Amino acid sequence: MRYRNLAALLIACVAAAAQGPPARLSVDLADALKRARAYSQQFLTAGIAASVAHENRLQARSALLPNLNNLSQYIYTQGNGTPSGVFVANDGVHIYNEQAVLHAEIFSPTLRAEYKRAIAAEAAAQAQRDVALRGLAATVVQSYYGLVTAGRRVANARTSVDEARRFLDITRKQESGGEVAHADVVKAQLDYQQRQRDLMDAETNLEKARLSLGVLLFADINQPFDVVDDLRPDTPLAPADEFSTGALFNNPDIRAAEAGLQQANYGIKAARGGYYPTVALDYFFGIDANVFGIRGPDDRHNLGSVVQGTMTVPVWNWGSTASKVRQAELQKRQSELELTFARRQIQANLENYYLEAQAARVQLDSLRSSVALAAESLRLTLLRYQGGEATALEVVDAQNTLAAARNAYDDGLVRYRVALANLQILAGTL
Repeated sequence: MRYRNLAALLIACVAAAAQGPPARLSVDLADALKRARAYSQQFLTAGIAASVAHENRLQARSALLPNLNNLSQYIYTQGNGTPSGVFVANDGVHIYNEQAVLHAEIFSPTLRAEYKRAIAAEAAAQAQRDVALRGLAATVVQSYYGLVTAGRRVANARTSVDEARRFLDITRKQESGGEVAHADVVKAQLDYQQRQRDLMDAETNLEKARLSLGVLLFADINQPFDVVDDLRPDTPLAPADEFSTGALFNNPDIRAAEAGLQQANYGIKAARGGYYPTVALDYFFGIDANVFGIRGPDDRHNLGSVVQGTMTVPVWNWGSTASKVRQAELQKRQSELELTFARRQIQANLENYYLEAQAARVQLDSLRSSVALAAESLRLTLLRYQGGEATALEVVDAQNTLAAARNAYDDGLVRYRVALANLQILAGTL
């Protein structure tokens, strides 16, 4: 048995090795958003809450409809020689009940209001699910472009390493020709080593960013993947009115607040229903006899039916109903405040995101120009250094300026793209 298990384990290992590592995937932003929905705990929890609210609505509706039950009962009373036994209220020593019971609430303001409130609660839960979906989209956008930025930082760091290596070669040649001191070689070597360390840090940050996004997108965090770099400076910015239309009239935060207000209104009606009488109707069909059978002694019929109507009139409950009404009115007031705040907050977010997108887009031309100027400055400084007119420190400073300009330009692209994505999320188009 031991060798059989060992053989099975070896076969499984060989099969796994034959399959090889999972294929590397290329993921764009739309695919990332789609994948994240399958693994986001917050979104899945909101979906479950919406499903629970749906079941609550079905239960509230069922409470308004007639329901049918079966009653099976046997009652034994101690005998004492009388037909009823020791308990005079009973109909005999042996009592058999086998009945179908149909119950219907004919008039109940509370149950009807509860059903309407359950409908509003379901709408609120569905809106909250959409709110969670937008929150997930914002998180994915941040992580997605964080990975894009990390990838660009690695590319920039590699370019800086190449530039530092070339400068180190130049200093060594200049030193061998007796044109510069050994101190310049030392300075260039220090700069080259620093660029290598920067590259290692950038590569580490890239893997950390990949892991952060992979947790959101895949069940297996070791799944290799790359993201599509869609950062483009020519991405247009639509007029603010196009975003405001979707943000104000198709916003789940507002829908959730409005549904919460409807829920509070029906909560008041449900509480006030405690002031009104309720009417119920019950229909019984079956047997209620001392003998378990359709016919009893003397061939009398045991099978029959009974109709029962009940009116319950509230008289006194120590102010409990009045307290419930006041409580429901306070909840309505809270819902009104939440709706007002939601509208104001959405308007403020819309203006903030649009201002951010405008500022980022305007700065892109300046940042791109800075990269070109910094590259030209480095080229000229190297020429001056080779001509003996500049120092090694000036070259290193020019390299630092160019590296910072490249990173600043990439940061500007990400800033604009994230601001634009936030506007699209707010408008419901992403």
